[in-house]
Amino acid sequence: MSTQGLHSNYFNRELSWIEFNRRVLEEARDSYHPPLERAKFLAIFATNLDEFYMIRVSGLREQVMAGVELCGPDGLSPAETLKIIHQRVSALTAEHAEVWTREVRPLLAQHNVRVLDWEELNREQRQLATDYFNNTVYPVLTPLAVDSARPFPHISNLSLNLAVLIRDDTGRDRFARVKVPPNFPRLLPLSPCTDEAAREFCFVWLEQVIAAHINLLFPGMRVTGVYPFRVTRDADIEIQEDEASDLRQLVQRSLRERRFGQVVRLEIASTMPPEVRQVLIKGLNITEDDVCVAPGVFDLSCLWQLHRLPLPELKDPPLHPALPRDLDEREDLFDRIRRGDVLLHHPYESFEPVVEFVRAAARDPNVLAIKQTLYRVGSNSPIVEALMEAVQSGKQVAVLVELKARFDEENNLQWTKALEQVGVHVVYGLARYKVHAKVCLVVRRDPDGVIRRYVHLGTGNYNASTARVYTDLGILTSREEIGQDATELFNFLTGYSKQRRYSALIVAPVNLRQRLAGLIEREINHQVTHGNGRLIFKVNALVDTQMIDLLYRASQVGVKIDLLVRGMCCLRPGVPGLSENIRVVSIVGRFLEHSRVYYFHNNGREEMYLGSADLMERNLDRRVETLFPILDPAMRNRIKREVLELGLKDNVKARELKPDGCYARVVPAPDQPRIDSQMRLLALSGLRQE
Repeated sequence: MSTQGLHSNYFNRELSWIEFNRRVLEEARDSYHPPLERAKFLAIFATNLDEFYMIRVSGLREQVMAGVELCGPDGLSPAETLKIIHQRVSALTAEHAEVWTREVRPLLAQHNVRVLDWEELNREQRQLATDYFNNTVYPVLTPLAVDSARPFPHISNLSLNLAVLIRDDTGRDRFARVKVPPNFPRLLPLSPCTDEAAREFCFVWLEQVIAAHINLLFPGMRVTGVYPFRVTRDADIEIQEDEASDLRQLVQRSLRERRFGQVVRLEIASTMPPEVRQVLIKGLNITEDDVCVAPGVFDLSCLWQLHRLPLPELKDPPLHPALPRDLDEREDLFDRIRRGDVLLHHPYESFEPVVEFVRAAARDPNVLAIKQTLYRVGSNSPIVEALMEAVQSGKQVAVLVELKARFDEENNLQWTKALEQVGVHVVYGLARYKVHAKVCLVVRRDPDGVIRRYVHLGTGNYNASTARVYTDLGILTSREEIGQDATELFNFLTGYSKQRRYSALIVAPVNLRQRLAGLIEREINHQVTHGNGRLIFKVNALVDTQMIDLLYRASQVGVKIDLLVRGMCCLRPGVPGLSENIRVVSIVGRFLEHSRVYYFHNNGREEMYLGSADLMERNLDRRVETLFPILDPAMRNRIKREVLELGLKDNVKARELKPDGCYARVVPAPDQPRIDSQMRLLALSGLRQE
């Protein structure tokens, strides 16, 4: 990371995010991973970068266009930040292309997975590609000319296109655009060379097939050049909720408007001539600063296509998550929860108990009501199916579906319609606040006649698919104080409650910032009085300056602080007189670190909270979030030992943040064993890998 802005106590959040994506790219270089897993990390890097431009760069660009010159806490203005972003991203995309062309692509070819350029195809392969083009692709293509009668066409977000130069019979150059159809595989399989028995797979880039046959689209004309380009648009839709009478209609309208967001990035090939480049810049109403010259093939997110190949020997061993150690499948789930809290740790332990909790509630005649928050549930959700079954079984079901979950708006809109059709009470969210809390409340009349509340609380979404690749923690509990708080929370979400006091849960935007600040202050006081202050936080992001300042103050009085921060971190660790007692570690490995854990030593009376909130202003002030206490001492010790302490001992996938903003791999000493925390947890959980 550049030393620009290091006179400040804070790193720039955008530049910190770029460093996170650099760590993702490092995984693609790591021979520790099987070949198709390395291709997967290249795809993740590309997808991450697209979202970064759609959301973060678009916001900075709007600030620059509005004339905002005010510097952020890091000392950089929006214009300065954009300039550094352009420099950093240019270097990273060049490295990204190099990893693909010089490392991963040749490695895959060694294993008979070949991604070929058109020029590399033999006669048989070219004939196969030509037949596919003529029979399947050609009828779909629509060349769009640009002239006085035909304006520059709309270029959709993230679409891959071909800029075509055509010379007419008068010798005049013309411009046309051809969109590469997104509903065909980007990597076109060459069938006779795709032989599962021989384990040989060959592909060619779809845009190159189209370019090779481009003359068929312009009969009687001479094509003088074909140049790929790709556009990224502002996708950070702004929802004016105060003006809305129907949030669902407003979100639907905003999704339509997203298609026409301002262009924030134009990717072009280095071979594109200046005159074509200028046509695109003018037509898209952008500047040279928005142009990114791609050093290789665009949009390697398509490499997910390769990851789906039936080649298990080129991937990580498949996972078969075991039942959580706290559960016995022979025991009734509600009986087990009533005996004591149940800890769930995904993906090392199966997500199925969460599904079964909702499913059992749907089918149990003693259950009276189910209330749940849904943020990102994915498609074909077994959780949603169980909720729909519950209504059909006569249960009262209320569900808050967050329509403003970014890039899941469309999926969530569909779920609201499906749920409403069967009679579920659906709430679309709250005005001015996203509901990010992960809570499911079941109200049941137990066989003893007592009405009890059973609650699931977690750090991750109710999404069975992501639960296999995200690390998350959750609990199942019937503790009365947590059940009461969950009831109050749902009254706030579905009604007009202004509850300000919770006995067990910490809730944003009600008291999360104040409670966390108070807990850190308490640790400062313990350090001053007893000399044993200790904090360990595990979060996805740490950018809130108020929280950073509190951690600095804790460090200055001697509190030992360890921070496991997967992504953005604006805190500068290890600075004498400021943060010499703070260590920041990021783990990027097979699974996406997603759990949030807050540990306080509290002079030996340890406290620990899990939840949905990161240390960001949006989570602390502008979202509905929950942190929940781990009250069982054995459970607390297990999380401390297996999640926090093990993560801090990682010397395989861990990188440590330095005072200059660079991340350095944690390297074991010669006499130390190699510790990959994620692989250790796989072994500890008894998870079978076959």
